[in-house]
Amino acid sequence: MESSSMVELPAYEYAPRWVPLVERSHHPDYNNDMKLFLIRTVTLMREKVSDALGFNIRGGKEHFCGIFLSKVMPNTEAERLGLREADQIVSVNGTDFEDIEHARAVKILKSNTEIVMQVRYFPYGYKKTYEKVQNASAGVTLS
Repeated sequence: MESSSMVELPAYEYAPRWVPLVERSHHPDYNNDMKLFLIRTVTLMREKVSDALGFNIRGGKEHFCGIFLSKVMPNTEAERLGLREADQIVSVNGTDFEDIEHARAVKILKSNTEIVMQVRYFPYGYKKTYEKVQNASAGVTLS
């Protein structure tokens, strides 16, 4: 198999030990419902382009990762639509966001009043965005 067709899979995480086997399907610390990770379409409407989006993003091509929601403000349309931290934005109004620079992603998001986003909950990829920042800063020497 060619290396270009290989996909890195996340490490398997065992259920927390404190969650008894019979309680796993209903316990908030353990969820094996794969539907949670499927791509979903969310339409965020704003009256003006100057209105807040209701969320912050992090990541981008220059950081070798996708665009992720890093914070969803409480009591906003974004929160009411079910957006949450660790959602990866896959596309916005038909523009692919999986290989996009951060600044371009911000420009696209802020320049539309109707934002049709395809998102997926991807906490593994989101955690990787923090690892890349830590690894990059670990290699910096200040003199």
